[in-house]
Amino acid sequence: VQLVESGGGLVQPGGSLRLSCAASGFTFRTVAMSWYRQAPGKERELVASISSAGGTTYYEDSMKGRFTISRDNAKNTVYLQMNQLKPEDTAVYFCKALGFVSWGRGTQVTVSS
Repeated sequence: VQLVESGGGLVQPGGSLRLSCAASGFTFRTVAMSWYRQAPGKERELVASISSAGGTTYYEDSMKGRFTISRDNAKNTVYLQMNQLKPEDTAVYFCKALGFVSWGRGTQVTVSS
């Protein structure tokens, strides 16, 4: 299993970013996917999840209405569109495949003026 996150960067408060996670090594279209994040000094936390076909999504309360998880099973890729970013969204963002223990290296998101 390989997960490669990308799309992070430095953005001002109120800005937007779109993260991508390219997956390989398993049958992507049959596996639910999630995004997690880990801020400095804090535990890794769930951000959002999406079912294998993309029809069902879940968001942590603080992300509802600002973040959108989606996937393209033809491209073996899961996305996280992040809008209205806040300084407290600063973290390393990771994707994960349900049922697998592997993590990617993550992508750094920094929200600062």
